[in-house]
Formats: sequence, C-alpha cells, structure tokens
Amino acid sequence: MGVRFDVSRRHFLKAGAAAGGGLAIALYLPTAAGRAAEADTAFAPNAWLVIEPSGDVVIRVASSEMGQGVMTAMPMLVAEELDADWSRVRVETAPEGKPYYNPLLGSQSTGGSTAVRGFWNTVREAGAVAREMLVVAAAQRWQVDASQCRTGKGAVAHPGSGRQAGYGELAEAAARLPVPAAAFLKDPADFTLVGTSVPRVDTPSKVDGTAQFGLDVRMPGMLVAVVARSPAFGGRARSFDADGARSVRGVRHVVPLEHGVAVIADGFWPAAKGRDALRAQWDAGPDSGLDSAAIAKRFAAAVKNGVEARREGDVDTAFDAAARRIEAVYDVPYLAHACMEPMNCTAHVRADGCDVWAPTQSQTSTRKKAAEITGLPIDQVTVHTTFLGGGFGRRSEVDFVAEAVTLSKTVGAPVKVVWTREDDMRHDFYRPATHNRLRAGLDADGRLVAWEHRIASPSILARRFPDAVKNGIDRTSVEGAANLPYSVPNLLVTCARVDAGVPVGFWRSVGSSQNAFVTECFLDEVARAAGVDPLEMRRRLLADEPRHLGVLNLAADRAGWSLPTPAGRHRGIAVAESFGSFVAQVAEVSLEQGEVRVHRVVCAIDCGLTVNPDTIEAQMESGIVYGLTAALYGEITIRDGGVVQGNFDDYPLLRLKDMPRVEVHIVQSGEHPGGVGEPGTPPIAPAVANAVAAATGKPVRSLPIRLG
Repeated sequence: MGVRFDVSRRHFLKAGAAAGGGLAIALYLPTAAGRAAEADTAFAPNAWLVIEPSGDVVIRVASSEMGQGVMTAMPMLVAEELDADWSRVRVETAPEGKPYYNPLLGSQSTGGSTAVRGFWNTVREAGAVAREMLVVAAAQRWQVDASQCRTGKGAVAHPGSGRQAGYGELAEAAARLPVPAAAFLKDPADFTLVGTSVPRVDTPSKVDGTAQFGLDVRMPGMLVAVVARSPAFGGRARSFDADGARSVRGVRHVVPLEHGVAVIADGFWPAAKGRDALRAQWDAGPDSGLDSAAIAKRFAAAVKNGVEARREGDVDTAFDAAARRIEAVYDVPYLAHACMEPMNCTAHVRADGCDVWAPTQSQTSTRKKAAEITGLPIDQVTVHTTFLGGGFGRRSEVDFVAEAVTLSKTVGAPVKVVWTREDDMRHDFYRPATHNRLRAGLDADGRLVAWEHRIASPSILARRFPDAVKNGIDRTSVEGAANLPYSVPNLLVTCARVDAGVPVGFWRSVGSSQNAFVTECFLDEVARAAGVDPLEMRRRLLADEPRHLGVLNLAADRAGWSLPTPAGRHRGIAVAESFGSFVAQVAEVSLEQGEVRVHRVVCAIDCGLTVNPDTIEAQMESGIVYGLTAALYGEITIRDGGVVQGNFDDYPLLRLKDMPRVEVHIVQSGEHPGGVGEPGTPPIAPAVANAVAAATGKPVRSLPIRLG
C-alpha cells in the first residue's frame, strides 16, 4: 500500500559541498507524515519515496506526464541513488504541494523542458538519503561499521561476513532513524541505471487501455458540460434559447458564463445537441473587425520602433563600411497547439472541499484557481493529475479548469467539461505570429561584420507573468535571436511589442520555434551572398562555441553533407540552442508535384548528462514531427475577430505517409542536463526551408512553406 504525504508544512533546506566520489549534501527533505496505520512499517524518509515491507519502492513524480517520458526519467534518478531494484519500483503522480515545486519554475508545473534539469539534484538527494539510512539500519543490525556495507539491487550487503538484507527487511528499522545531515551523491561515472535505455513505465497502461487521461474520468452522478463560446475574441452572449436547449433529452442545466453559455447534461452527446439548440447570438466585442491582413500591417508599422534586446559593437558604422549588405523580411503565423486530447476537466465542489481531475501542466495554478472560485482554503482543494494527451504549453493554462470548477459549484454535482476539436482550435492561446526585418553586412573578403534583427511580436509574459517583462522586453519573444551564437562583431536585436487582440501562450519551444527559423534561414542567405557553403560559414562563426559546433559537425557527418545527394534531393542544415540543449539537424527533401517532401532528417543533440537515451531519441522524433507540421502546414488565420480554422481538414497535421526517416545521434557529455522535450523542434523548419532554397534558388521567408 502506498503512503500519503503531508506536503503543506515542510520544505527543503539544502546546501552542498564536493567530497569523495560524489556530492556531500546537508539537507532536510520533506518527510512523509500522516501515513495510514497499515503502512506504519514502511520507510518514507521524504516526500519522494516509500519503501514498503515487501521491498517494493514507490516513487512519486511531481511533473505531468504528457508523452515526454518523465514518469520514467524521474524515478530512474531516485532509483539510481537508492540502488533500488528497478523491477520493484512503482510510480505515482505526486499531489500538489510545495515539496514538489520545480526549483526552476517556482511552482509545481511542467514546461520549459525543466523536469530533469530542475529536479536533477532534488530527487537524487531523496534517493541518496534513503540509501544512507538503510545502510545505517543494516550496520546496526549486524553491529558493523556502516562504511563496510554496500548497496545494490534493493539490498544492503556486508561483504566481510557475507550477510545481506533486502530494503523491505530494513524498512521498519530505517524508519526509526533520524534523517542524516549529509548524504553522498554518486559520481555520474558510477551510474548503472541512469544513462541506459529503460522501457517507459507508462507504456503498458497506455497499450492495454487502463491509463487514465482526463477524458477517461468517470464518477457516480457526474454530469457533462459543453460550452458555447463567442466566435470572436472577447465576445459575449447577447441572447440564447435556454428552453430550446433544455428540451433536448438529457439536458439538466443551462448556465451563463462570463465568456459563453454552458449546457450540462447526462452525457456529452445530449450536451452537444443542447448547445446546438441554444441558437446563441453574440456581441462580437471591440475586436470584431480583426483580420490577419490588419494584424500584419500593425506588425510591419511597429517593427522599426523596437526596444533593444542585445547590442554589440557599432552596427550603423559597420553597415556603412560594409562591402555588401543583405536585407530580408521574414514572417511566421499564429499556430494552434492541436493536442490530440482536446481540453477537458472534471471538478466536484462540495461545502467541505473540492476535487479536480485534470490533464494539467500546472498543478499549482489549477489548485489556486479552484480555491479562488470556490472560496475554499487551499488545503481543501485536491488536484488529481491524469495523463495528458499532449500539452505543448497549452495545458499550463487554467481556462478549462475554471469552467469545470465554476459549473460544479453552480449545479452542486461533479461536472466534466469537454471541449470539441473546434472549441480547441478556435479558443486556444496561440503561438505568436511575428514580423522580422533583418540585414547583414559583409566585408570585402566575405566575412560577416554586421547583423541586425528587428522583431515585432505579441507578448506571452505580459499576460501570464507581467513582472517578468524587463525593460519592455519579453524574453520569450527574443529567445533564439538575442542569444545568436555566431561570432559577429557588430550586432543589434530589437523587439517591438504588438498585442493584436489574439490570445497568445507558450507553444512548444516558445520563441526559439520561430526565431531559429528566421535566423538560420537568413544565415543561409548570407552564406550564399558570400559564396560560402552554409555549413562552412557556420563552422567559421561557431569557432568559439564548442557545443554548437559539436552537434553541427556530428549531424553533417552522419548526413553525408560532403557527399552527393540522391537524384532530385537537396539538403538543408540548421543548429539551435534552447532550454539548455544544443541540436543540429540536416533535412533531405525533394519537390514533388508542387509540394515539399521530406525524406530524411539527421539530428544530433547535446543535452548534457543523459537519463534515458531511448526517451531522448523519442523526443527528438516528436519535436521533428511537431515542427514539420508547423513548417509545412501550420497557419491560424483571423477573420471577423476570430479563428477561421476549426479541425484537421483546414489545420492539417503531418500524416504517417509523409513521415521522414529520422536518425538521432546523442553526444556523450558530462555537462549538466539540458531539456529534451522542446529543443528538437526549432531546427527542423529552417533545415527544411534551407533545403527547399537549395532546390529552388529562392529563399523561404515565411511559413508554412509554399512553393511558387
């Protein structure tokens, strides 16, 4: 039986110092108070793990599992330091609470490819402390010096006497020991589990159908709600036919909301039919005339007036002296997240508490929003995190949570809110569209001496985290541009904030997703103007950036960059750093019947120390698929103040028949772990676009890629 944890009154106090073969940590990890009586003999030294008398190890994961493999990677880190028997490990999702706050995010949330790199030391410490306590328990039992004992495969051994005890045998004795003031982390060179390809623990349940996603939640007395929303951003219902909706068999309630009207029924189908019967009329709001062309004009007018995000040298003087100048304008569109599982949430609000079942990326925000709506103390709100059918940043929002909690509170019953695909597509928080003006200067010898990149973009942080906007700069708008790695003596990057009325949010790899396309494609234009091979120009400009250069050379070598391409095919290359990792990709494409066909992608990644190579490979493939959809098809357009696209017929995704062969090569590195969930996306669009430019002789300056 698992252990329940009191996570509200404890917090970490940690300090580290190098010693011996690892890291000696002085710490106090949150303990597992309030255990059930049946588990009194279990050993729960902190909030992260429990060792049961049976020898089973229960490990809790604070991050949301949305396909990125975190429910395997995080337990691997704990089990490595614990020297657990991996076959005896069970995994649970942690409740919301401060012990589970990601140190890089300041909350219990999943995003920014921060799970492994954020919890890298925290969860390893949890395993190391438990290991030390088990060793002491065994040493006391055998009356030997603890330094003479060894651990491995879920047991403590004393080689001198040949005695051995499983962790389950030692659990009760270890539970009576004080938590040590220090523990030693392993030297990564001594890892035996971390760094190996371990099958994902969530795969069996997803194969046999027992995995619970948000849409799978069922409970007695549960009602299902579908919400009618304004087709225009910011619109409100002027009138609706509540009686018409209630006439549909199974409809129980019609509830007006601030942004729409909810129809609540015994199931999804009557709720959807009831919504159709509402015949709602809408006040479109102040942005009813908004369209894509008008937004583009606003961007173009604002771009020259941006705030400086980075300046090196004297750009104007360098351009005046340049022997040749190259100028270009690049545009990228708004994009939807298009998660396979549309937004949904189930809530049950009672007088004495509130339970929320949600496929959420932010347990902390979910809990706070539920407490705000219900008026309940935060400790009376419980968040149950289900599996996520895709996240990509969309599920860090809590709009769908707010709907479920509000409706459950209103009708006094558990309510599941279900969005249709059209709801999901037309009421997203979109990746920002941006307008980019660039120019580069070459000297008489073809060397790059000046670079200017001016961006016009909406701000994500201004809505979500306004205090994070510093000196007028939203760092997400300029990431991938302001951190340009190339050695250019004179450089200027600016950003003009244009909030066009379209809601924007975090989208996989955020600003790097579009800025890598812009900068890497423009660099190819500069290389062509200089008469230099694009790979060679990058090599010259990255001479002082060994990690960029390492993945660039590895990808080029494995792709056979110096060799002829198969007939009718062309190659493009791109490199990008994001979320602490470095990725280069080479795309091999052909142009067939007026369309781009991607045949092969070679990807090299340096993400520092690796946890599960199989997961890294899968995430690079996933990022490439996601990025190819954006490069080849993705575009949200605005008309009459709302989104035109509604489903996969007019917002197509990459199909299986169009999937290229992907090869992933991982650089062996001793650096601190970087992210892997997002860094695979930024290089793919420019790699493909550069291959198309090589085929046509014309640069690709906007997405999605359209020939002719």
